Amino acid sequence: MHTGSCLCGEIRYEIRGDLGPAFFCHCSRCRKASGSAFASNVVVAETDFAITRGEHLLGTFRSSEETVRCFCTRCGSPIMSRRGNLGQVRVRMGTLDSTVTKGPGAHIFVASKAPWYEIHDAVPAFDERPTV
Repeated sequence: MHTGSCLCGEIRYEIRGDLGPAFFCHCSRCRKASGSAFASNVVVAETDFAITRGEHLLGTFRSSEETVRCFCTRCGSPIMSRRGNLGQVRVRMGTLDSTVTKGPGAHIFVASKAPWYEIHDAVPAFDERPTV
């Protein structure tokens, strides 16, 4: 099991299953939502993700027709997002309180990455979302 929380600690969550694939997303929406060059996300089965405290503070924003982003309305921390009816959520890795020893395995949407950021690691990079 993994646990996580927002910056102010008022929202807490548990992941009651395995962490799925993790990735660095460089799309313009993730850059805006994270306030950084990319967002670090890990895929989790929606049935394994549970808000354990502060659900009343969880705000939502529909950033595209298929994506809903969830954040703390008190401190603004992005918590996770849902894309369509895939049965999974994308948890923001920076909100995890548990120790995770393996980082993201791919950079995605690098065709739209911030021009001021250069990728200097050996992690595979994809112009769009991989179809694998």
